Amino acid sequence: MKEFDMLCREYEEMDAATYTLLLAEKSATVLPALAAVTEGGLSGAAVFATFVLGAVVADGRLSEEEFALTRPLFAAFFGDEVSYEDCKKTVRALKPESKELKESVDAMVDVLGLLSEDLKDDLVLICLMICAIDGKVSMKEKRWIKQLVK
Repeated sequence: MKEFDMLCREYEEMDAATYTLLLAEKSATVLPALAAVTEGGLSGAAVFATFVLGAVVADGRLSEEEFALTRPLFAAFFGDEVSYEDCKKTVRALKPESKELKESVDAMVDVLGLLSEDLKDDLVLICLMICAIDGKVSMKEKRWIKQLVK
């Protein structure tokens, strides 16, 4: 627990340039791995987008920093430009306690079980980075991330 809190603080204090570089580096290793283990017609990008969206909605709100970090990812995944206001509406509609989000977390945990420990760690770190970009990993976000690593 103490190590997790220290890791959260490290990411909360990270500058935007380092975030961008680290996110690109981790994503470049995770996306091909997700594509290799994905079944049922889902692409690796769609599975990755589920993790990104889960991190964004984990605390039930969307900060401008989270949007700025994830905006290029959403554009790459969905091919459309997504506005901050549209994303905020979506986040408000997805309650962190909802049945759909809980089912999504269960599916994410199943996917994590198919990955190597290093890739699993990278994917969880990406989620942590998204949660920390606004300078604070909330208790709701910490609980959500901990669900992924159970």
